[in-house]
Amino acid sequence: MRPRKEPLHELDEEHLVKLVARGDRSAFEELYRRTSPWLATRLRRRCSDEQIVAEVLQETYLAVWRAANGFAGSAVGGSAVGWLWTIAARRLVDAFRRRAHHAQPPPAAAPDPAAPGAEEEVLAARVDGHLGEALAELAPELRDVLQALVLDGLSVRETAVLLKVPEGTVKTRARRARRVMREALS
Repeated sequence: MRPRKEPLHELDEEHLVKLVARGDRSAFEELYRRTSPWLATRLRRRCSDEQIVAEVLQETYLAVWRAANGFAGSAVGGSAVGWLWTIAARRLVDAFRRRAHHAQPPPAAAPDPAAPGAEEEVLAARVDGHLGEALAELAPELRDVLQALVLDGLSVRETAVLLKVPEGTVKTRARRARRVMREALS
């Protein structure tokens, strides 16, 4: 590896990831220092369990270290923080699945299948009144798009990667969600 011309603190996240792909530990430490507080905050929006958040952070940065060379071909189009968030979001879903698998309630105590999930409850707690009711009435795929675009602040491209659907589908669902919300609130 040839020596860097610029100090690490002057490089953007995309360049740091490229250096990490070459095995640069200092670049990895700088990337972690810069992005981990932000990433932890975003994860806490979706999960209140600090242990799960800590595990997901650790798994995310381990994946970054191991797979940084795959970033250049990333479907997020060059956004390192979007790529990080996509990895973290997938790790969080995996953590929820592992937890659900290990904590299966007995069949007699199984929850009502129509009961809202944890994310829906958090979303409803943030947004109440007519708006909360309108959100609760949205189809899950429309609500997921709104959550990613509005609450999480993801771009259309990042939302498409996160939800594993084409960008056009994200745009269509966002338009439909806005139309349904407008009708419900009028």
